[in-house]
Amino acid sequence: MTSPTQSVATDRRTLRVGTRRSLLATTQAEQVAALVRDRLGVDTVLVEVTTEGDRTQAAGTPLQGGSTSSGNTGVFVSALRDALVAGEVDLAVHSLKDLPTYPEPGIVLAAVPEREDPRDVVVARDGLTLGELPAGSVVGTGSPRRAAQLHALGLGLDVVAIRGNVDTRIGKVRAGECDAVVLARAGLARIGRLDEVSEVLDPLQMLPAPGQGALAIECRADDPLADLLAVLDHPATHAAVVAERAALATLEGGCSAPIGALADVAEGEEGPELWLRAVVLSEDGSLAVRRSISAPLTDRAGAAHLGAQLARELLDDGAGQLDSAPPAPPSSGPDTTVPTAGSTEVHNA
Repeated sequence: MTSPTQSVATDRRTLRVGTRRSLLATTQAEQVAALVRDRLGVDTVLVEVTTEGDRTQAAGTPLQGGSTSSGNTGVFVSALRDALVAGEVDLAVHSLKDLPTYPEPGIVLAAVPEREDPRDVVVARDGLTLGELPAGSVVGTGSPRRAAQLHALGLGLDVVAIRGNVDTRIGKVRAGECDAVVLARAGLARIGRLDEVSEVLDPLQMLPAPGQGALAIECRADDPLADLLAVLDHPATHAAVVAERAALATLEGGCSAPIGALADVAEGEEGPELWLRAVVLSEDGSLAVRRSISAPLTDRAGAAHLGAQLARELLDDGAGQLDSAPPAPPSSGPDTTVPTAGSTEVHNA
């Protein structure tokens, strides 16, 4: 009798793994390809695809199509999805935080491997931390979410917008154009450059982007490969990012402000629990609405419900009016329709 793994190896001697052309993207894709070779027993080949985000980044022009909250969402994804639909690749690997929150017809999220540390980090001159940088120091980031939270720290930093890949951004520090830059730890870990990190930022200081540190493996919805790729999935990571993305999707329907979210799975008294916290900020960081929530971890549908519930509570607390009016007073407590332990903080940051 032929096993599913043997069937894949027989039907397709080589699986084509679609990826962007950057060093980070190809490194991430190769990590997924190694999992495919190990767990499915089939050879792989990377197929590099140039995306609209890559073209505009190379040209130094502003990215289009991203919201204030998510910045580049979608512009690094569409070309890879086009290649999937056209049959030019068998699966595509994305940084999950780049994926739009709405579904794409004909494409399925087949697996989310265990994610890297999702926190943000600082790469600064002389190995300084944010707190050690003098007031007026220039800190670069391409993320409105990071910029707003940097402003909210009240350190008197001059936050400037920068573009480019990891080398380009760190190069601005080395060249003296910036005193520091803020990047995702996961990317530096994957390309072996953690030794350049000055400081790892606690989520209490800076909540990451929804899905940060996680990878998404997509394939065609009608392809039997979708079921086989499920062996690459890490259930706890998948549940966490489902909750984060559900919160983002609901918030995007009611505001365009910078958004951070992070979910963790922890062992509770009666089994695994999903803890989710999120923040919505005005662009200048002067106003912020924060809330956290938890519930027993049941399945992805429950994770999505938890994320959407937290987002609705944030909107009820004024998250949709941060750039136009003072935030509303905190609500009296978490919604009791789901067993939760929640907290709210609404303040001038």
